[in-house]
Amino acid sequence: MIGGVDEAGRGPLAGPVVAAVVVLSPTQRIAGVRDSKQLSAQRREALFDVIQREAMGWAIGTADVGEIDTLNILHATMLAMRRAVEGLATLPGRLRVDGNRAPEIPCFHGMTETVVGGDRSCPAIAAASILAKVVRDRAMAKLDLRYPNYGFATHKGYPTARHREALERYGPCPAHRSSFRPVRLAHATRGVGR
Repeated sequence: MIGGVDEAGRGPLAGPVVAAVVVLSPTQRIAGVRDSKQLSAQRREALFDVIQREAMGWAIGTADVGEIDTLNILHATMLAMRRAVEGLATLPGRLRVDGNRAPEIPCFHGMTETVVGGDRSCPAIAAASILAKVVRDRAMAKLDLRYPNYGFATHKGYPTARHREALERYGPCPAHRSSFRPVRLAHATRGVGR
C-alpha cells in the first residue's frame, strides 16, 4: 500500500496549514480524483466523502498559526505532514510526498519518496490534496464567521487585493500569521500587537 501525502495552505497570510495522507493499494483509482487545484470547490466537497469511504486509510494533520510563526512555514508544514501520517490506524508500505521535501518519520526511514507534481501523477497524493484542501477551506469558513471583516471564506487567507485592503484597514487579527511579511508590515503600520 502507498500513502500519498499533500498539504494545503502554505502560501496564505492566515489560518492553519493542513496536511493529509491517503492510503491506496498500488492499482487503486478513485473515480474523479485528480489534483485538487483542477477541481471546483463543489467537486472537491463531493469527492471528500468518497475518498474517505474508498481509501484503505486516511488521516489529517494540522499546524496552527502559533506553530507557523514559531517554526516557520516549512517546518510547520513538515509537522502537519508528520501528524497526519502518525494519525493512520494502518501504516502503508511506503510514502509518497508531494514536492521536494518530506518530513522525518522514523518508521518510514528509507521508505519515503518525494514527487514534484505528485498531485498530478500519483492517485494517493491527488486524493490527499483534496482532503487537505477541503479541511482547510472549511477551517477558513469558520474563521470568516469569527473575523468577518477579512473575507476569509472567499480568498481563504491568500494575499488577494481584498485581503490586503482589509489588513490595512483593520490590522491583523489572531488568525493572521505574524511571521509573514505583509502581516508584519500591517502590525508595524498600525502599531498593534496581537
